[in-house]
This record gives sequence, C-alpha cells and structure tokens, in this order.
Amino acid sequence: MPDDEFQRIARIKQRFASASQDVSLGIGDDAALLRALHGQIALSVDASVENVHFCRDFARLDVIGERAFSAAISDLAAMAAVPKAALIALGLPRELQDYELDELILGIARGAERYAAPVVGGNLSQASELSITTTVVGEVQGRALTRSGARPGDRIFVTGTLGSAALGLCLLKAGVSARGPSFVERWQNPSARIQAGLALSELASAAIDVSDGALQDLTHICEASAVGAEIRASALPLDPGYCELARAMGLDPLALALAGGEDYELLYTVPANAKACGPGTCIGEITERTGEVVVLDAAGTPMAAPLHGYRHFAG
Repeated sequence: MPDDEFQRIARIKQRFASASQDVSLGIGDDAALLRALHGQIALSVDASVENVHFCRDFARLDVIGERAFSAAISDLAAMAAVPKAALIALGLPRELQDYELDELILGIARGAERYAAPVVGGNLSQASELSITTTVVGEVQGRALTRSGARPGDRIFVTGTLGSAALGLCLLKAGVSARGPSFVERWQNPSARIQAGLALSELASAAIDVSDGALQDLTHICEASAVGAEIRASALPLDPGYCELARAMGLDPLALALAGGEDYELLYTVPANAKACGPGTCIGEITERTGEVVVLDAAGTPMAAPLHGYRHFAG
C-alpha cells in the first residue's frame, strides 16, 4: 500500500532540502521564506495534466516531471527573469505507487537543479488523474520583457528552431519514436531559454515563449502591443530532416512549425534601427494592421496558414 499523505510529504521534503542562499525556510511550515530580492519579482504558474499535456503510455514519469518544470521556468525566460524558487502542487491518483512518485520527484528535482530553482513548498492531493502544477519565482535584475512593447517596423525573431517538439510528440503518439530520436528528445527534454532572455533584456521590445504555437503566441504580442505582423514562411528556422520526416508522417511541416507548440523557444521583437538582434533568426516584421498576423510565401503573397495553436476548451 502506498504511503499516506504525510509520509509522502516527509519523503519529498527530504529530497528537496535546500541549501540555496535565497531560501530562509523551505518545506515544512505553512509557507516558505525567501530572502528579500533586489529587483522586480516575477511570478508564474503552469499546469501539466495527464491526458491533456502528456500521456504515461509514451513518457516516463521522470521525463514528465522534468519537462513540466522546464515549461514553467520558460515563462521566466520570456520575462528576462532569473529563477529563484518553485512550488509544486501534485494531484496523485489513488493507484500511484510510491516508487512511481519517487520517479516523478526525480524528474522534478532534475529540473530544479538544472535551473537553480529549489522547490520550497507545495501541496499533495488525491486526484482522478496525475497533475503537476508548478509555481515559479524569479528575479528581474534589469529590464523586464513584456508582450506589449512591439512597434510597427520592429523585426520579429525566434530562438532555436520550430516544429521539432511537435513532430516528436507525433512520433511518440504514433509509436514510431525510433524514426526520429532527436525530435522525440526535443519534446521530452525542452530547455527554457533563460540565458537568451537575459541577453535580450535591454535589446528586445517585446517577448513571449513559444508554448502554444508560434503564430498563436505572436498573436498575443500583437494584441498586447496593438500591432500586426507579417511572417515569411521561407525564413522559419527548421531542424535538418524535419520537413522530410514530417511529410513521411503525413504532416504539413509548415502547419506544424507555426502551430504545433511546445518549442519553448523565445519569440521576440527588436526595433528596426537596433545595432544588435540577439540570438534568434529573423522571421518577419511588425506592421500597423492591429491584430492581423499574415504568413507570406516566397513571392511575398499571403498564404493560408493555421492561425491558432493549441487552445484549452476549444470545441
């Protein structure tokens, strides 16, 4: 029989005992205590729910725990914040065994160590399906990046490549992950772009992390900044072999790159007269047409493209 709630809390507390200089009091009291931070405090929360964000049929519990942590930390990267701490609320099915909980916690711990963001508290509850809700605390030591600073004429950039994580998920769902192990790894082990966000703090006019799909997340920047955007399909950064494998799977490479989501790259804008452009690839330009996001083909003609990525509660 699995341990009860308090026995499990004791085991988790032992695993996450923190020696961070930012933590005055960690797990074990009614609240954790952090030493006062000197800049702005960035706070975000992200949920990862079984059969919505992941399926245990094709992902180990340690992988699920670590990628949930990275997804939450990615929001701090988009704000140019340095991770400082995290809180984890776990909804655990009754049948989840202690060794399975240990595997999940191992993955979360890897994420906490990877981003130097110690887990300082949280909550356990029984649930019908496994869920991981991660609250992250960060410090903005320079200028915070937001979604609302883009202006017409700004250039649009994205770090890394697009579509590979979504392709990896498709391979896992189809049970053919051996056909593209590097793409599967992109889904299983995303990396929050903390250093890129910090480098963009004084350079970018607006930023967002690509979680729900590049087009949908760019639309969020456009709405917050009251601008529009044009994207050049031929400029999208794609990994070698991506298009060929996507087509072999019967998938549209462009649609997957624009709307697949879960890349956790940074999409950002830079003023046209800026002398530097940061670590990303230029994929388009901000326009004056408020709320209108257009994808252009190689000839500069607007083309049909998916305007939205993943949406909760969509019909």
